[in-house]
Amino acid sequence: MPRMEVEKTFSYPLELTLKNYNDQIVVGFGQRDGIKVGHAVLGINGIAAQGRSLEDGRDVLEVIANEENYPLAIKFGRNKLSTNERLVLTGMFHSLFAIGSQLSPETRSSGIELIETDVFKLHCMQTLTGIKFIVVTDIRQVGVESLLKKLYEVYADYALKNPFYSIDMPIRCDLFDINLQSAIEQSERTGISNV
Repeated sequence: MPRMEVEKTFSYPLELTLKNYNDQIVVGFGQRDGIKVGHAVLGINGIAAQGRSLEDGRDVLEVIANEENYPLAIKFGRNKLSTNERLVLTGMFHSLFAIGSQLSPETRSSGIELIETDVFKLHCMQTLTGIKFIVVTDIRQVGVESLLKKLYEVYADYALKNPFYSIDMPIRCDLFDINLQSAIEQSERTGISNV
């Protein structure tokens, strides 16, 4: 998911209510200027936050509670998903994809190809062998189909042609990783439609 970050300078007292959630300091109540409930504190005055603490060892909530520290430039954003959360979301998407394919009035429906939200777009391409490629982009991004096709080419060249790879198993191949990263970096540099 695109990393949405907002940095604002605040005076005392902070009008947002912060709370500890999953060892992260997040906004519990109050929204303004792109900062929303659930966004985590990513840093204060240029010092990155790691969970409840800043990199210099100070507690995030103590720094925010101390009036002498103001004005404070606080960076907020979405938390990175944990591996377990990614697996849950993948399983949920797979189920929705299957339901969408079965409920579609079209015979041989391709299932869900695009989910649009107010924050991101989720693009999906299912290959003839049933492998799904999913890309999450900014809502303004266009031409994602070419990136999905490029990802499939990388998968076909460096995973499927690898004699040590078994389908439905994690891909453990340095050449695959290098070429996948290269395709993603190229799409970021030149725009997705030029991949």
